[in-house]
Amino acid sequence: MAITVGALREVAAGERRVAITPEIARKLRGKDVRVLLERGAGAAAGFPDATYVDVEFADASQVLAQADLLACVLPPADEALGQLREGAVVVGQLRPHGAAARIVALGKRRLTAFALELLPRTTRAQAMDVLSSQAAVAGYRAMLIAAEACPKFFPMLTTAAGTIRPSRVLVIGAGVAGLQAIATARRLGAQIEGYDVRPETREQVESLGAKFLDLGVSAAGSGGYARELSEDERRAQQQALAEHFKVVDVIVSTAAVPGRPAPKILTAAMVEGMKPGALIVDLAAESGGNCELTRPGERVDHSGVTILGPLNLPAGAPLHASEMYARNVFNFVELLLRDGALEPDFEDELVARTCLTQDGEPRFPGQAA
Repeated sequence: MAITVGALREVAAGERRVAITPEIARKLRGKDVRVLLERGAGAAAGFPDATYVDVEFADASQVLAQADLLACVLPPADEALGQLREGAVVVGQLRPHGAAARIVALGKRRLTAFALELLPRTTRAQAMDVLSSQAAVAGYRAMLIAAEACPKFFPMLTTAAGTIRPSRVLVIGAGVAGLQAIATARRLGAQIEGYDVRPETREQVESLGAKFLDLGVSAAGSGGYARELSEDERRAQQQALAEHFKVVDVIVSTAAVPGRPAPKILTAAMVEGMKPGALIVDLAAESGGNCELTRPGERVDHSGVTILGPLNLPAGAPLHASEMYARNVFNFVELLLRDGALEPDFEDELVARTCLTQDGEPRFPGQAA
């Protein structure tokens, strides 16, 4: 008997993405998987029910009662987890860090849950890497927000009223989000610089046509992330950045470490030293922000400088974000399927390291963090 893969309409405030798109529904059907969606699950992302072919629709309670595997964008509510059939599988962004209450809810129904944020950063995992795909969307949208909020034009313009000089834009953090932000600023015509404490990112920044800001502080870490700076390194970094900030029009800050508060890079004193009309878009707002003045989801005006702390940027481009996310989910789900049945191979590193709970038992060591 074919297994059933289900997805619900996301209920988090402002969330418009969907975990299964029409494209992925077709691919699942090609593997003899039954696809069952809540009515209107993809509508907010630009995928009305009519765009899904050979897919069944039902109320949320029916989806939960029948799904062998539930795909989600953000963690379902504990009440929804309680309605899943015992022993079902949940795949999605489950926010595993500090998820003790969610672990309990998963355990009550003996659910096996895979948190895609825990995927190791390996070549084989790239096609499943939801952090990277959604960070690319966030970086793109962050720079568009910056261009709209900046009181200056981004590109140089030659007009009858004179020549307008381009804006100077600095992107802090050269991960996926930062590199996408750099590429977008470049397309918009800004004078763009990128900064990262990992020296290996210089080539990537420069390949996008940006200048790499070298402050002489190197803090390469493991897993593609930077290590924590020592006090001396942090002091040297902040002193050099504070001086450079005085000539920058726009800062887009993207530095974040999964499961930990975002590193504080921009102090109030550094902001006060920036030119009037300058703008900061803090992409790390959801994890506390890179600027100590950031307020998640709010606009702050401080000493003539505007600080924006946007939240859940991928949800603002839901169609393409959903397409990328759903492909990630499908590529991971393929690892769990064998001869039409759900049989996760826990000898597979990608399966084992992504597992949050197995038959309700916690598998993630940081679940109580």
